[in-house]
Amino acid sequence: MNSRKTFFLTHLSLSFLIALFVVGLVFYVWYPSPLASAVGVTHIFLMLLVIDVILGPLLGLLVYKEGKKTLKFDLSVIILIQIAALCYGVYSIEQGRPAWVVFHGDRFELVRKNEVILANVDQAQPQFQQISWTGPQLAAVKLAVSPQQRQNDMFTEVLGGISLAQQPDRYVEMTQVTTQIQQRTLPLVELEQYNPKTEVEKTLEKYPKADAWLPLKANAVDMVVLVNKESASIIKIVDLRPWQ
Repeated sequence: MNSRKTFFLTHLSLSFLIALFVVGLVFYVWYPSPLASAVGVTHIFLMLLVIDVILGPLLGLLVYKEGKKTLKFDLSVIILIQIAALCYGVYSIEQGRPAWVVFHGDRFELVRKNEVILANVDQAQPQFQQISWTGPQLAAVKLAVSPQQRQNDMFTEVLGGISLAQQPDRYVEMTQVTTQIQQRTLPLVELEQYNPKTEVEKTLEKYPKADAWLPLKANAVDMVVLVNKESASIIKIVDLRPWQ
């Protein structure tokens, strides 16, 4: 095997190994299933990864010519561009990853990292001031007590387009909204209004402790949060539709 083919195969193998690591980080840590689909990142990320992994080695194969004076420089530029493109892509994916799954009103909302409002984050409880590196965390919105605050919240959401779920200074622990969750949960049979019956049954078989559900509002695809009504505990986010 000549040096050109050796370089190409080595370059391709290393690119593939790095890609496997990045895929594991993205789909098993930052975007645990099925949240990648909920946010709509799957196709974009895989396309970016395939282009980056394949294009770099192919360009290296095209410019590789043994004895070429600028060979080292050309290959270095290609590898640097490949690394830069991958880093930019991973950075963009990291910025848009799910940070919080927040119970708000009668549903959950999926809040991405770049959607979190940090203006008053220092007023948030300590556990809500930092975004975890190991996937989204659970929180709930503390509802306004006074009529004036409720009015301000309404103007912020309706006119400002900013959900209270994006503001960590309004977060409280899930244990503080147990009653609200129990009151808002919906019977599992209602899922059959928006999903094929066989798909609902197949999904629910995996989570026998779930006996109710709540909607999850997301950026690309709205999904369903299965809950246990008695304990108000979250069982699993599943890829079912909560409405038409």
